[in-house]
Amino acid sequence: MTSQPGNPSPVPLRVLVADDQELVRAGFRLILEAAGFVVVGEAADGAEALALAASGRPDVVLMDIRMPVMDGLAATRQLTATGPDAPKVVILTTFDLDDYVYEALRSGASGFLLKDAPRADLIAAIRVVAAGDALLAPSVTRRLIEAFSARPVATTPSPSKLASLTPRERDILLQVARGQSNTEIARTLVVSEATVKTHVAHLLAKLGLRDRVQAVILAYETGAVTPGRPD
Repeated sequence: MTSQPGNPSPVPLRVLVADDQELVRAGFRLILEAAGFVVVGEAADGAEALALAASGRPDVVLMDIRMPVMDGLAATRQLTATGPDAPKVVILTTFDLDDYVYEALRSGASGFLLKDAPRADLIAAIRVVAAGDALLAPSVTRRLIEAFSARPVATTPSPSKLASLTPRERDILLQVARGQSNTEIARTLVVSEATVKTHVAHLLAKLGLRDRVQAVILAYETGAVTPGRPD
């Protein structure tokens, strides 16, 4: 929940559920409403998700990848391209079956959630991404490393993209790329958590990145972090 200026009462987060299985959508709705969220709609495909997002203005969209008419990747790309006020997208996935983790991150997703995750994880995931953080589990980080290990070196962008960063910001980017939280980074670099948060915000702004997920991708793409080698 968020609070509006001058109003101490929290405003419930608005969530859109996009999944082609009606029972799955109904189950998510029950959990979300019981937790105090407002479910602004249920979409059975990506195209419907786009339409409902435009009318319902959700804070977060739970997006299945495999859907008819328009899949979750295409819908996520269109949603996140609408500007800074675009809803955050959490991809609903089964890691053992979906081969789209990297492409979903590239499409603008802010996190991943297993469909069989405990309800507490679902609720926490929505709050995390709504607050502007990224939900990047270690299993997703491993998939990113595997993806970049298989990419030809010639396809990676120039490291010059990182030239605007200060040495401290670069250090923090490397820790973010390893999947560390602000608390873990503060402990590693022996600084305060507030300092880490400030540096993260600055480096994201300098690099024109939306969140930590994009920072991880850029760190690997530019070679700042190399799979299989200490940085």
